Amino acid sequence: MSLTIRRATEADAPALSRICLLTADAGKSAQSFHDHGELPGLVYAVPYVKLPTTWAFVLVDESKDLVVGYVVGSKDTRAYEQYAGDRWWPVQAEQYSPTAMVRDEDKKYANLLRKMHTAPDANIAFSPAHLHINILEDYQGQGWGRKLIQTAVDYLKEEGIEAVWLGMDSRNTNARKFYTRLGFAGFTGSGPNDVGLRFQ
Repeated sequence: MSLTIRRATEADAPALSRICLLTADAGKSAQSFHDHGELPGLVYAVPYVKLPTTWAFVLVDESKDLVVGYVVGSKDTRAYEQYAGDRWWPVQAEQYSPTAMVRDEDKKYANLLRKMHTAPDANIAFSPAHLHINILEDYQGQGWGRKLIQTAVDYLKEEGIEAVWLGMDSRNTNARKFYTRLGFAGFTGSGPNDVGLRFQ
């Protein structure tokens, strides 16, 4: 198995969407919960190769020419929220009507497109930058999550950023353990599922 990390491009959007769906249920596949399997990715992955202030790196299984993981984020969360609010969420919302959907998870995401949550002020005070990371289950536990986070940290340092935060799914206990091992921790005013990392 030959794995590498590279900068993501807009052409990786379908792969990001697929991985997001296959990890959207607290790290497990959420395929069975959706008729519109692209919805999780449209919220939590694809914008990061489409919008300003964003960045993304992907983990690639070279033997299969397959993207199997990613770390994505924004170096300016408030600017990201504003641009997405003006240019991204409204476009997606037009395509997905919750009243036309059957499954609860599809409805949840369709409603989210109409009223996307924004970061608490405490998170922004800690750092303007946030991230999301997901790796397919078969590729977890091999140290690649740590390498993806380090790649993100190195990039953000180059951009003059001193810390980064993320929000966790409260059900994903393995993810919480992973972040704790890497030094992520609560910060002043953080919610129970928000953790941050100050760079050395």
